[in-house]
Amino acid sequence: MLGTMGILAAGTPALPALTLKNSKPGSGIFDVKAHGAAGDGRTLDTKAVNRAIAACHAAGGGVVYMPPGTYLSGTVILRSNVTLYLEAGATLLGSRTLSDYSSQPGPSPKADANQRHLVFARDAENVGLAGPGRIDGQGPAFWAPSGRTPPPASEAWRDVATYDWKPLPRPSPMLEFYNCKNLRIEDVRIENSPGWTLRPIQCDHVVIRGIAVKNPVIGPNTDGIDLTCSRNVFISDCLVETGDDALCLKSESPYGGEPRVSKNITITNCVLTGCCNGLKFGTATRGVFENVAFTNSVIFNDDVPLNARIIAGIALEMVDGGRLEGVVISNIRMQRARTPIFIRRGNRSPRPDGAPGILRGVMIENVHATGAILTSSVTGLPGFDVEDVTLSNIRIGSEEKGLASWVERKIPELPGSYPEARMFGRLPAYGFYCRHVKGLRLNHVEFHAPAAEERPALVCDDVRDLDVDGLKGAAIAGTRAVVQLMQTRRAFLHGCSAPPGVKTFLEARGDRTQHIALAGNDLTGVEQTVRLGADVPKAAVTLSGNADK
Repeated sequence: MLGTMGILAAGTPALPALTLKNSKPGSGIFDVKAHGAAGDGRTLDTKAVNRAIAACHAAGGGVVYMPPGTYLSGTVILRSNVTLYLEAGATLLGSRTLSDYSSQPGPSPKADANQRHLVFARDAENVGLAGPGRIDGQGPAFWAPSGRTPPPASEAWRDVATYDWKPLPRPSPMLEFYNCKNLRIEDVRIENSPGWTLRPIQCDHVVIRGIAVKNPVIGPNTDGIDLTCSRNVFISDCLVETGDDALCLKSESPYGGEPRVSKNITITNCVLTGCCNGLKFGTATRGVFENVAFTNSVIFNDDVPLNARIIAGIALEMVDGGRLEGVVISNIRMQRARTPIFIRRGNRSPRPDGAPGILRGVMIENVHATGAILTSSVTGLPGFDVEDVTLSNIRIGSEEKGLASWVERKIPELPGSYPEARMFGRLPAYGFYCRHVKGLRLNHVEFHAPAAEERPALVCDDVRDLDVDGLKGAAIAGTRAVVQLMQTRRAFLHGCSAPPGVKTFLEARGDRTQHIALAGNDLTGVEQTVRLGADVPKAAVTLSGNADK
């Protein structure tokens, strides 16, 4: 007979069908029906399931087995050395009655993430949730129409499908694991969460593998996985479809104390979709994120209305006084994400000295994004730069035709605002907009845009130590330059190619602009290599070895 570790090992076949005789003492298998569960979808089985868990725990551990059936339930509390295993054809069905969910002290009872959960564990070790069965939270029972006035079609790019609904009092997160060690969640289907779906918070050694999360795109705040203040985490082979963020890394401490460092996290081989963000850091971001890798994944939307599309495929947001450092993202395919990449250092919740948190040490490479609507951006605040960012082998295709009037828009700083890729409105570049950044490298980036695009491919404002190698862009209608630098210091552009028919390759503005070098670029056909603003010294830009005319 398979033991607990055999059930959870990668590649292990499903647990064979068990009869009630397997639930005898010493077997390590505790069938919930042997403890009184009806499994008929009408009888409330909360007590029976918890009795089976208590018996398993008292025996030293093992597997609590759910055979095929539908088990209507309120809060199920897992304990150390217990794996809850849902057989194929088994459904753990969340009750529609809020009082069936027992309150677990800690978070605010009225917050998005509150005290009521369908599955909960606290201070437990060697906890598992596995099997080919299903968990269904009956989420739509906890939402109501918002009654809002729909925005005009021209504002669809900033709208979100979930705004048509509002949450009622509800259990959230549906699955909550607090301060657990050796947590494994594998293979289960998790559907229709009333609020946040799965939150491991302050956990150590977490494996989440092969799960499928499916929440309606209209579900308000139905995040997929909210990994919070956890370390040594492995997430792989997951499909996440949500009405909010698919994968979200947070740093906050609703159970009390200071946020613990989130570190040593790998996420790979996942498929993500929804109408908010694909992979997101924040909010909240009160603590520290270190050593995070996100690789070999797909972030997509089908051909759905704009307000049902992902706002940002990758969103790195540090706005609550914490620190983000050492993040590597690679081999990502995006389709119809409104904004492929959004990196933001803000100051919504300052540190005690009033300064914002720190965002530095980010490498994003091998990203292919098509169907973008909004401009990707890297933005800090005056005097508080985003630092040390490398964007390499990035290819972005946009569906939006930008207007020349957007280039001269005054872009607000919004230091205390909630961070979102659409927060600045229409941006003056169609490829990347970068402001208040130190140590920015753009290596082999390529931007595609619709015909008659009127904006530069790249706009940098108050950027220091800029290296642009191998930039390629689309043809630009009108007189705008391919690259616009404002108040930029120490910039080196090399190996770049000017698109056909462009009139100016580089425009430099601002009295602090200096030490700009162009070397080894293919500027054939460009009428004017550089256009300087009246406040830029002629010596600020040097040219060497460029092919032109």
